[in-house]
Amino acid sequence: MSSGIDVLVLGGAGVDTIVYVPALPLPWADSHMVPAIEARAGQTGDFVALGAHALGLRTHHLDLLGADHHGDLVRALHRDRGVPLTEVPQPAGTKRAVNLVGPDGRRLSLYDSTRGHEDDRLPPETVRALAAVSRHVHVSITQPCAHALPVLRETGATVSTDLHNWDGTQPYQEQFAYAADVVFLSTAELADPERTMRRIAERGRAEVVVATAGADGAYQLLGGELTHIPPVTPSAPVVDSNGAGDAFAAGYLFGRLTGEPPERCGLFGAIAGAYACTVPATRADVIGREELLRTATR
Repeated sequence: MSSGIDVLVLGGAGVDTIVYVPALPLPWADSHMVPAIEARAGQTGDFVALGAHALGLRTHHLDLLGADHHGDLVRALHRDRGVPLTEVPQPAGTKRAVNLVGPDGRRLSLYDSTRGHEDDRLPPETVRALAAVSRHVHVSITQPCAHALPVLRETGATVSTDLHNWDGTQPYQEQFAYAADVVFLSTAELADPERTMRRIAERGRAEVVVATAGADGAYQLLGGELTHIPPVTPSAPVVDSNGAGDAFAAGYLFGRLTGEPPERCGLFGAIAGAYACTVPATRADVIGREELLRTATR
């Protein structure tokens, strides 16, 4: 087993097929001519792991992967970027999705629901051993990770999770929200973001809740006080929002694990998220530590 891990990432490994479309919603037509359709490794857990690693945190990723071409793409991504990966065999195959990306960078994701079974599990002994040598664990909201939450509680590891575009009512995400010390989510589907954030803090163990709001920045709830995290102007044109939330989480966790105050953690997250929006979805590119710190001093 690996030792000296700063961030252990559970779940969220897979392959996205990227399709740039003329508009979202996609206008009805028998066919559309689109730019090259490309498949590349990188889903939410992959991007958090890559982002944390690029910022200098000792990172390890654990998830189920298939013995298939898509699994090979995920394995190659981790190998090429130097991110240790512990894989559990997935007979149903590696997770896949199709991402439709509009001209303004907005995304619509279509997930292949056949790439998993209800009885899929991350081996408790593996989770326990890796968490025991980790400073922090970031948990993707995939079904095998839900079953790992009790094991993580036993280890005493601090935990973060990203609820993504939760609407604040679906019960599935609540098990993650109430089990994490740091909770990230998007305001996109929330009727009342502050109310949802406060409910997470009141009913769970969250020390901090961060809700990202795209071009409006983000909001941070800490110690009962809600503050605004200003947006950061991207250094290049915005081309794609894929991976922005994952980058924000990686940047925020970097600040937290290096002892920065909450407002600085929020700044790091905003910088990393803005950078991600300048990267085409066909590339798995993340901001490095030197560039993040240089941008933060401006």
